[in-house]
Amino acid sequence: MKHDLSTPGALILVLCVLCIAVILYGLNKTLDKSGYMESKKQWVLIATALCIFAWAGLLSLFAYNGFFTDFSKLPPRVVFALLLPLPFVLFIAFSKTGTKLLRSVPPQWLVFMQSFRILVEVLLWMAFLANKLPVQMTFEGRNFDVLSGILAIPVGYLVLKKIHASKKLAIAYNVIGLLLLINILVVAVLSMPTSFRYFMNEPSNTLVAQFPFILLPGILVPIAYSFHIFSLRQLLLKK
Repeated sequence: MKHDLSTPGALILVLCVLCIAVILYGLNKTLDKSGYMESKKQWVLIATALCIFAWAGLLSLFAYNGFFTDFSKLPPRVVFALLLPLPFVLFIAFSKTGTKLLRSVPPQWLVFMQSFRILVEVLLWMAFLANKLPVQMTFEGRNFDVLSGILAIPVGYLVLKKIHASKKLAIAYNVIGLLLLINILVVAVLSMPTSFRYFMNEPSNTLVAQFPFILLPGILVPIAYSFHIFSLRQLLLKK
């Protein structure tokens, strides 16, 4: 059984629940403005909730039984938790239903949501202080993703107020946010105890393979890249 229910681990779990709750709340509000019949609105909301919680449950079950802690295979199994949601996110973003919903959702919501990454970085830093993660995984090392969370607040405000050039600024913000996310993901993989490990300082990055930290690459990171993709798709739809 592989799990870590220390304070950072417990707070990761709480943060995941809060993020999912906010997403479902926002989806419900967007569906109310979509013009769909009540039956379709309920179907979309329930199906979304079931998919998210089923995925979180599977991740938790596999992590609790040590599935992701085998770093002898390439790529590391944690990578699958990170990337498996991506094709579904792209399908939703470019589907007929997804496109219609993106036309209805307030654009600032998709930006403001990224502020949760501030809390993620604080929790990673707490795990580092507890000697559970290497320093390069934090803002004291090579992780600059906290900037995405901080910048989400002023950029979201400018989008809300429809300040001149806010659309271009939001597009630039989403691109930068994706690049910062890719940066820390590369650092995270190169800190794992694999044959191609680059960062040799201890501890190695094995914590993210355990429950509930598996929800970081499996839930919180997909939320981050999903909202960048949705925001870019929405912004580029607007003439």
